Amino acid sequence: MPYLAKILLYPVKSLDGVEVENATVLASGALKSDREFAIFDDSQNFVNGKRHAKIHLLRAQFTLFNRTISLQIPGDDAQQIFHLDEERKALEAALSDFFEFAVKLQQNSLTGFPDDLNSPGPTVISTATLTEVASWFPDVSVNEMRRRIRANIEIGDVPPFWEDQLFSAESETVSFRVGDVHFFGVQPCKRCVVPTRNPDSGLAYQSFQKTFVQQRQATLPSWVAASRFRHFYSLSVNTRLPISAVGKTLQIGNEVQIIS
Repeated sequence: MPYLAKILLYPVKSLDGVEVENATVLASGALKSDREFAIFDDSQNFVNGKRHAKIHLLRAQFTLFNRTISLQIPGDDAQQIFHLDEERKALEAALSDFFEFAVKLQQNSLTGFPDDLNSPGPTVISTATLTEVASWFPDVSVNEMRRRIRANIEIGDVPPFWEDQLFSAESETVSFRVGDVHFFGVQPCKRCVVPTRNPDSGLAYQSFQKTFVQQRQATLPSWVAASRFRHFYSLSVNTRLPISAVGKTLQIGNEVQIIS
C-alpha cells in the first residue's frame, strides 16, 4: 500500500533540509516553511546551488518551532545560532562574510520561493526511485542521493519510478490523494546542475549527468508517458494543489492513492 514515508522541508532555499512528521498546505499549494526564505545578492539574483557551488559547504540545522537556524561555517569551531526573524541582520552578515559579497535573506511566507512557479506544490518521489538511482553511482548512498535531489515528499512501499504515473501523455494533470489532501501531478521535474555535486563538498561527480540520462532512459518503465520528457535528466514530479487542500496537513503514514 503506497504511503507517505518522508516529508522534507527546506526552510532556506539551497540550504540543508529538515525532516518533519507533518506539514501544512499553504494557499499557494506549497508546504509551510518550505523555501520560505532565500538568499539574494545586490542584483536581486538568487544565491543558490545553481549559481554558487560554495553554498554546499554550509551546514544548517533548523528548529522550526523556535524559528532558529544553526549554521556551521567552514573554518569556524562552533555553530552560530540565529533567530530567523529577530536576528536576520546578523545572519545576513555571517552569510555575506562567507560568500565574500553582500547578501540579503528575503522571506515569502505565502508562496515560498519555488523553482517551478506554475507548479509550486511539493515535489514527489519514491524511496525505491532514490535507491535505484543511487545504485547507478558507486559510493553514492541513498541518503546522499536524497540530498542531491531535494524532493519534498517520499512515497514508500512502491517500486522504482512509481511516481511517473503522476503525469500523463496529454499534458493533463493526474489526480491523487495523500491522506485527505488532493494533489494534481503535473510533469516530471527537470534537473539542474545541483544533483551532479556532492551535497557536502560541492565537488562534481564525473559524468553524473551523462550516466543519469543513459540509465534513466534504459530503466524507464514501458507505461511511462515518455513524450513528457524533453530530456531524461528529469526525476520526481512537480505538483499543484487545489484550493480545497489549503490548511490541511500531510502526516507521515498517510495512504497515497491515485484517483484518476
